[in-house]
Amino acid sequence: MPAHEAQHEAQHETQAETQTETQTETQDASLHEARRESSRPRIDGHCDARFAAVREAFEENFRDRDELGAAVAVTVDGKTVVDLWGGWADPARTRPWERDTVANVWSTTKGPVALCAHILADRGLLDLDAPVAAYWPEFAAAGKEGVLVRHLLSHRAGLSGLRERHSLDDLYDWELTTARLAATEPWWEPGTRSGYHALTYGFLVGEVVRRVTGLRPGAFLEREVTGPLGIDFTIGLPVKESGRAAELVLPRPASGTEQATDARRLTPVALAALANPLVGPAEANSARWRAAEIPAANGHGTARSVAALYGVFAGGGSGTGRRILSPEAAERVRESQGSCRDLVLGAGLEGETEIALGLWLSGAQGSYGPNPRAFGHDGFGGSCGLVDPEAGVSLGYVMNRMGPRIADDPRKMALVDAVYRAL
Repeated sequence: MPAHEAQHEAQHETQAETQTETQTETQDASLHEARRESSRPRIDGHCDARFAAVREAFEENFRDRDELGAAVAVTVDGKTVVDLWGGWADPARTRPWERDTVANVWSTTKGPVALCAHILADRGLLDLDAPVAAYWPEFAAAGKEGVLVRHLLSHRAGLSGLRERHSLDDLYDWELTTARLAATEPWWEPGTRSGYHALTYGFLVGEVVRRVTGLRPGAFLEREVTGPLGIDFTIGLPVKESGRAAELVLPRPASGTEQATDARRLTPVALAALANPLVGPAEANSARWRAAEIPAANGHGTARSVAALYGVFAGGGSGTGRRILSPEAAERVRESQGSCRDLVLGAGLEGETEIALGLWLSGAQGSYGPNPRAFGHDGFGGSCGLVDPEAGVSLGYVMNRMGPRIADDPRKMALVDAVYRAL
């Protein structure tokens, strides 16, 4: 074969190989994209066109932030403008997340519990400036006679956890838990600063509600709020509803840096609050957790129901046309009790935090959007209830794949940012 023909043939073969490689790469990319598209969960529900950014952020949570199953709802001036859900209710991906799937929202439960106390205060049945012992005489033991009801609501009672070992079995015993709280001494001088009452908050505020009304907060909330307003939220979960519950999934393992930060944060006060007893997703998926009443941590609901409950505060005390609180009482909820570096959360949150009467203020951190007077509560692993009375906004976000942070999960923050971009 002449040299020029050989050269031409070689060029032809090289071009053919290049073309084949390009076609293969294109096919691989198309296959990868097809698999990626097929793995994306279907998003159901509705979203007003104005709030398209919220839908985009919700979809991004699944694509970029490892979401498994979740729902988000937003109301503006009492009207639902976003109500979306998608993904899977279980890690095996055998149960799609449905419209009525409920999730354990951990500390997002604290907002509805605070609502119970504010309803009683609004009716003149509870004085937030009265000693707790005025309603719960046994509570005056161990130097707590000066602890006020407002100190319970603002995590300033010095009772972030018990000093003696308190097992999971003990936690399920209401009378035992409240008796131990009444008998114990505070970790610090009550009223001087906050220390997150992770599990004890619900028993402390809840026992005051019970002493005043004869009802624990779950029953009181149902009688006064969720029943009349038709809100799908319970403290604990009735056995008959267990089939609707999403299965919580462990957060990703913390990095070495995060573990070191956590270790520095675990003072005796923090350990008492966060690890006495230690509760995680495995326990929260159990039948006994769901059947119990742990008012600081085992509320179950949809994003829609969280938005509706927090929406009572956003609506100046009204929900779905029914008045629950007076406007003055609804405003009092966000009365700041002072800012400080929380004794329990400590390095877990940047800078000082500012807590009101049962919920946290957005403040300089912007946890609940750019309005520093907006407020709300996060739940362990990511869930959130948000209130912005000035914008007339409430938001609920629930999920089952837990994140590693106590507050300001990136998925929640992406949704909050999208809401405010749309306003």
